Amino acid sequence: MKPLENGYRTVVVTMPCVGTSTAFCILDALASAGRDWEMLHGAQPKPQVFDAVMLSVDGQAYNDINGRRVTPDGGLTDCTRPDVVIVPDLHLDPWAAEPKEFAELVPWIVEAYENGALVTSVCSGAILLAAAGLLNGLDATSHWAFCDVISQRFPEVRMRRERILVPAGEGHRIVTAGGASSWGDLVLYLVGRLASHEEARRLAKVYLLQPHSEGQLHYASLVAGAQHEDGLIAEAQIWAADHYAVPTPVAAMAARFGLRERSLLRRFRKATGQTPVEYIQTLRIEEAKQMLEATDMPIEDIAAEVGYTETSSFRNAFRRYVGMPASTYRKKRLFPVTHQAAP
Repeated sequence: MKPLENGYRTVVVTMPCVGTSTAFCILDALASAGRDWEMLHGAQPKPQVFDAVMLSVDGQAYNDINGRRVTPDGGLTDCTRPDVVIVPDLHLDPWAAEPKEFAELVPWIVEAYENGALVTSVCSGAILLAAAGLLNGLDATSHWAFCDVISQRFPEVRMRRERILVPAGEGHRIVTAGGASSWGDLVLYLVGRLASHEEARRLAKVYLLQPHSEGQLHYASLVAGAQHEDGLIAEAQIWAADHYAVPTPVAAMAARFGLRERSLLRRFRKATGQTPVEYIQTLRIEEAKQMLEATDMPIEDIAAEVGYTETSSFRNAFRRYVGMPASTYRKKRLFPVTHQAAP
């Protein structure tokens, strides 16, 4: 793919549920490539790398989810053969019906891809790519809270909830990014791929962008809600939230609800997508994360508190579910423990 005289024709897709800040951050950063570093160093700007516009279905102004008026640069018909398509994060209920705009966006995006465009998404924007069928048979990522939803709604997509950035498909022309703040990772990837790695490094320095090299598992809530209609299993989940630390929680759960363990396993997995053991593990690790963030309790004591008789088992489970050691997670906590001054 070679840029045109005015740069790669890039479309940031928008509609009322799109995250306004993400869309404009992407537009600003793409416009900065080859310009702002030079300005700061007294050099001549380089030719424009991206000719980026924000387009909606009809090009009309709309109110976003926060009531702010947003005016797109035009409608989809204003760019029928883009080089790059970017779908920002979508503020929507992952279990609700798709926005009405999908009916026109899906064929437009499919046609763009078939014409050779590089098609990308940020965060929950992956839902639009999945709805278009572009992720079928591919690895993909999204915000951790949307990965399980996408897996259930689009079982042909292989969701990688631990990843921040996943290039996939023929020629890696499908690229999905994790949570909303991973717009920076996507932009740096695009600049590095379509301009140069040096240009990407300069942009990172101008915008103080730090790639999420450790993935997104350590941000994730391991027990994000999942909808199902099995009332007994829903009650079992509530029970487990208070009894995950007992010595044999699965056996206790089965006895509490009058089921054989094998029947519980089959029914629990059908309802939640997890086995009872996996669910108990997620509860334990999620509670451990909270304790690591909010207390200075020794890791050995935390392991025992959440139900592990051996600290080594806890450490192995924590690394598997969170993607880093418990000690590293504690160092990265966003809100360190503070202590009140003595009266």
